[in-house]
Amino acid sequence: MAIFRLPPIAEIDGAASGWGFFLCSQKDLRPTKNGGSYLSLMLQDATGEIAGKVFDGADSLNTQFHKGDFVKIQARGNVFKQQVELVIENVRRVNPAKDAVDGFREEECIPSSPRPLAEMWQELLGRIAEVKRPELRALLERIIATHGDRLRIWPAAVTVHHAYRGGLLEHLLKIMEVGTFLADAYHVDRDMIVAGAVLHDLGKTEELTYKGATGYSIAGNLVGHIAIGLGMLRDAIREDPSFPNDLRLALEHIVLSHHGARENGSPVLPLTLEAFIFATADDLDAKMFQLRKHIADDDGDGPFTQYSKRLDRVIFKPPTA
Repeated sequence: MAIFRLPPIAEIDGAASGWGFFLCSQKDLRPTKNGGSYLSLMLQDATGEIAGKVFDGADSLNTQFHKGDFVKIQARGNVFKQQVELVIENVRRVNPAKDAVDGFREEECIPSSPRPLAEMWQELLGRIAEVKRPELRALLERIIATHGDRLRIWPAAVTVHHAYRGGLLEHLLKIMEVGTFLADAYHVDRDMIVAGAVLHDLGKTEELTYKGATGYSIAGNLVGHIAIGLGMLRDAIREDPSFPNDLRLALEHIVLSHHGARENGSPVLPLTLEAFIFATADDLDAKMFQLRKHIADDDGDGPFTQYSKRLDRVIFKPPTA
């Protein structure tokens, strides 16, 4: 009997069956009620993610691959607690040279921004080139020259928002778009919004590890991206001994206050007009992403989604034509 290829994750249902290539973003060996064990996996491709479980031979298969590996699986779809998952019969680490013959493409297994990375990068360079204060523009140019390899591809988070390849770049560009609009409307310094967008989550390039799958580094867990980013900003400023002290303080304040409230992790509250607008734009983009994802992921038939603990509400689903 022929074994067919599984569809992309976004199209997998309870009747699906076959083999496919995915990225293993999570892997845990868990006990069963009868004293055995099973493997709990989270699999990703460019269209989404899906839970997978290995019941037969879990202990043996656990040694065949690691979290962060590309894997080839044979599995069937299953619906458990109203969620589609995969029951996996076999799994192994991908052999790139061998499996390319059967259609393995790394880029098809990695969730990525819907916007092309090259297009977003050019937009960022254009935004920076428009910054009027020469010492501020030079600082941002040094930042992207030093950290550009990661800024270009890094996710913005592990799970909450823009948690995919290029997500951080997509997020900071949207903040620039919305934040500079608000800055113009309220007659505050738009250059500070552009700078804040580049700088505010710079520490995530050290807080997060990213090799297809995303996790937290040791420094990320112990220190966090705000403190890490503050240090990275200060290192870049030290390269220009003439950098104005008042501008340094204003930039540091945006980095330290961008979560908007102490209960959200900000060491200080936004106390300048630019910091207040920036924190608002940052929070808005993160919330809009979560709202849209919650709507897209909800498969109920009613006009409202299931309750979201993170958003603390149900969301009305716009009618579809």
